[in-house]
Amino acid sequence: MPAGFASIGVVGAGAWGTALANASARAGREVVLWGRDAEAIAAMARSRENRLHLPGVELAPAVTPTARLADLAGVDAVLMVVPAQASRAVAGELAPHLSAGIPLVTCAKGIERGTSLFMTQVLAEACPEATPAILSGPSFAADVAAGLPTAVTLAARDLDLAEGLAAALGSGSFRLYHSDDVRGVEIGGAAKNVLAIAAGIVGGRGLGASAGAALIARGFAELMRFGKAYGARAETLTGLSGLGDLILTCSTAQSRNYALGLDLGRAGGLHPSGRLAEGALTASALVAMADARGVDMPIARAVEAVLAGRSDIEQAIGSLLARPQKAEA
Repeated sequence: MPAGFASIGVVGAGAWGTALANASARAGREVVLWGRDAEAIAAMARSRENRLHLPGVELAPAVTPTARLADLAGVDAVLMVVPAQASRAVAGELAPHLSAGIPLVTCAKGIERGTSLFMTQVLAEACPEATPAILSGPSFAADVAAGLPTAVTLAARDLDLAEGLAAALGSGSFRLYHSDDVRGVEIGGAAKNVLAIAAGIVGGRGLGASAGAALIARGFAELMRFGKAYGARAETLTGLSGLGDLILTCSTAQSRNYALGLDLGRAGGLHPSGRLAEGALTASALVAMADARGVDMPIARAVEAVLAGRSDIEQAIGSLLARPQKAEA
């Protein structure tokens, strides 16, 4: 067992938080799983199942559900598994209960609206005594919870810390690669959500597999340009947390962002499914940051215009098809 990471706190008892709690337990950790809804947490503790968010998956014996943030005091590392736009508020509530220097690993994929900060930057401001890190990559909660083979990336500025956390959380079915390219991992996770909405629109409009493949390829080119402008390494963006996650998220309605795009494409307007799509909340910040550094992101820009109501689906598709032909770069 890697020294110093015997116990893991998981903040957020949705599907992904519950899946990561089970994965951490499968790796031999003792896990404290926090959720805000005390009634739902009590039901989870009784039934040993998250019937609301991950029905049919038994909670591992080493996972202890709680509705008290104070119960996370003393854990060796914390996984922050709350939506990107809620991360600052929840991290602020958590901060008084954390020991100095504790690894605080964001598992959200987004950019904070209003500040244009990445998630590790948000955690650094909200919990200045903690050490921020990030876990991201091509993964669905149901697959991870069921123990199906999955590989993701865990990044921290201290490569030894990233390696230690990856060893502590990894298992035979949940493989973690470690990196010190925090920004690259963050960019891959945030940008691919916006691009997945575009892929869903293509699917919803019935534009065909060829158009879908072109969208993914050109979307990845946008992701690469944005990453280069913000200091990401090319090898990170072509890895699990960049290209790998983009392919997964753009390929199936299991992705909330792709599902939102399908709704948009089929009906020409927003029809919320009740599930959070992080890309819808990240799009405006992503485009603003691209503009700030002169990054050309026509697909992301078209998605943002549709979400903001400045363009309808046909106009957005027409604007992309009308772009000048040029050499592929």
